Amino acid sequence: MRRKHRDLLVWQRAIVPVEMVYGATDAFPPSERYGLSGQLRRAAVSVPANIAEGYARSGTRELLHYLSISAGSLSELDTLIELGQRLGYFDQTEELRKTLDDVSGMLMGLQASVRRRAGS
Repeated sequence: MRRKHRDLLVWQRAIVPVEMVYGATDAFPPSERYGLSGQLRRAAVSVPANIAEGYARSGTRELLHYLSISAGSLSELDTLIELGQRLGYFDQTEELRKTLDDVSGMLMGLQASVRRRAGS
């Protein structure tokens, strides 16, 4: 059975920061394994995971709820990246931040589209 969330461009694009975050946090000091590194990874994974979960739900309200959680995780991830950069754990964040901006725009567009189709 084909999972339809895989067809969503926003889900496909939201996977990219997960890969980037995992790669970057591999270089974090061992003392951060359960600290900032773990938080970054959880926030990154939460974005596409909540898009997928919402898309698998039966109702529009549930979909919007999970898309909202995904957007919140995206903001959390942006904040954690800023902290990591300020603490000297990230060298360059431009590409990662651009990807987050892309995902954010696509996510807002999907939310607006779902609301329009629902008539709310």
